[in-house]
Amino acid sequence: MNGFVRIAALTPAVTVADPAANAQALAEAFREAAAGGARIAVTPALALTGATCGDLFGLPALRAQTEEALEALRRDLRDLPMLCVVGLPVMLENRLFSAAAVLRGGVILGVVPQTQFTRRGAFAENRSFTSGAVLPPGALLGGAPFGTDLLFTCGTLRFGILVGDDLFASEPPATRAVRAGAQLLLHLGAEPEGICRAAFRRDTVRIFSARMTAACVSAWAGPGESTAGGVCSGHRILADNGTVRAESRWARGYSCMDLQPCWIDTLRHREADLSAEPIPAVRPVACGPLPFDADMTYAGLTAHPFVPSDVNELRARCDETLRILTEALVKRFTHTRSRRFVIGLSGGLDSTLALVVCVRACRALGLPPTAVLGVTMPGFGTGTRTRTNVGILAEGYGIELREIPIAPSVLRHFEDIGHDPSVTDVTYENAQARERTQILMDLANQEGGLHVGTGDLSEIALGWSTYGGDHLCMYNVNADIPKTFIPPLLDFAAQDAPRALADALRDICATPVSPELLPGGNQQTESIVGRYEIHDLFLYYFLKYGADRDTLKAIAMRLLGLDEATAGRTLEIFCTRFIRQQFKRSCAPDGPRVGSVALGAAHDWCMPADAAMRL
Repeated sequence: MNGFVRIAALTPAVTVADPAANAQALAEAFREAAAGGARIAVTPALALTGATCGDLFGLPALRAQTEEALEALRRDLRDLPMLCVVGLPVMLENRLFSAAAVLRGGVILGVVPQTQFTRRGAFAENRSFTSGAVLPPGALLGGAPFGTDLLFTCGTLRFGILVGDDLFASEPPATRAVRAGAQLLLHLGAEPEGICRAAFRRDTVRIFSARMTAACVSAWAGPGESTAGGVCSGHRILADNGTVRAESRWARGYSCMDLQPCWIDTLRHREADLSAEPIPAVRPVACGPLPFDADMTYAGLTAHPFVPSDVNELRARCDETLRILTEALVKRFTHTRSRRFVIGLSGGLDSTLALVVCVRACRALGLPPTAVLGVTMPGFGTGTRTRTNVGILAEGYGIELREIPIAPSVLRHFEDIGHDPSVTDVTYENAQARERTQILMDLANQEGGLHVGTGDLSEIALGWSTYGGDHLCMYNVNADIPKTFIPPLLDFAAQDAPRALADALRDICATPVSPELLPGGNQQTESIVGRYEIHDLFLYYFLKYGADRDTLKAIAMRLLGLDEATAGRTLEIFCTRFIRQQFKRSCAPDGPRVGSVALGAAHDWCMPADAAMRL
């Protein structure tokens, strides 16, 4: 839990060609970020002078004022316990470089130069600056390491630096730092705004972070720069392995995110194959350990990691997910030469999503919706609400629906095994699940059909299924879909559905999750295992990043507002069931891979079913 570091991107007030004023503004900006918990903060490129000085960069007077301003800034920051990364012009052997200086306690620890330059108008930096590529190995600037081969270390955190257009290079210089283990890349940028340019920058930073399997914090020049050659928006982009955690434009101030360095290491171990790449020669720069913020807020992390908060992004993800599921089901259907889809319908979230995919697959195959055989199998605990919704679904989608009550068969089975039906234990519940699976499998054989499963990712993680019952099917389209993402998918499907069908889909989303196996209608899954939004949070941060117990608990308490007892109790259930129920995942049916977090035995998650590890 104590391994999180808050990183900030700054947009300070800038006065073009007035280094003294800029030094004062930068000191204020760094202190503001430090007060907000930041332990590392980065400015835009050339923030100490302004990025739009043009030919003024070549004047000795501006260089002298810059040196004085840097000394003043170093004095002002002497008592600040954070790493400050400042963009400024520096001179070495009569050559001027656009660079980033790393300061701590008023000491310059290292300086990284820019190597590639734009040719755009007032931002034609190649008019004034020399590429850092000309520096000899081991170069120093005033005794501090100077070059693109620097790897900065702060305890377990390692980071590299990019300046200006080096971000857009075919092989950015900071890739050397990444191959040497850097989990974080800090970028100092400066360019004018333009139509679609912000989206391009955002995508560049996001994709760069994904390509590097790293975090990338990018600060771009902002308001205050000269408008003679364009307008700067102060774009701040903070991304982590392909996900933008925070972003801002057109405003001074800072944006931040909390980074756990070991999470990046875990991702690289699981997903990024660096084994064939040689470890490059770098100059390590020790920056000292960073202070720990006891009141960690986990900035940039989300309480619902599977569900995008942006409406447009959510809609796009729903559309793409349904397309993937449909295409996967079509392929399996045609490969097995099936004639029908056979699916058990309970009126719950999972079977409804599987039905939606089956209907979409029929459309893709040019089959009538009656190619879907829906089977409702009321048992001892089946409620009126779910049975009613099943009927509406069948009518609305035009599928064939059969009702096969299972109570008589299950009671006969109880007689065969000598079970007292008044004892509503696990045998009582599982016998119903296995009877339903037997019916569906036999109907699939009878109809030349494909039995489509309904178990979702959250249930698979917890082992919340009956082994040999709803655990089995011929293809499981829901296998990679977490429980918390199913309501948005059904709401998306409801948007172009007739009124009655749309109302039923939304009512299913509002229905408490229940296996409906016990009489009385009061059986609710979340009252037994805990809320699925908590489990999905645990599942995401554990599977993707290998987060430990303390971190998972702290994140749940902070992001979901849980009390310690609820977080601890649910975490214990998650950890215990995840380990003990691996045997069900080891022989799970095939299903399509959709997201970055998955449990498919073939290629996503592999562990021994008898592991005794305590998570």
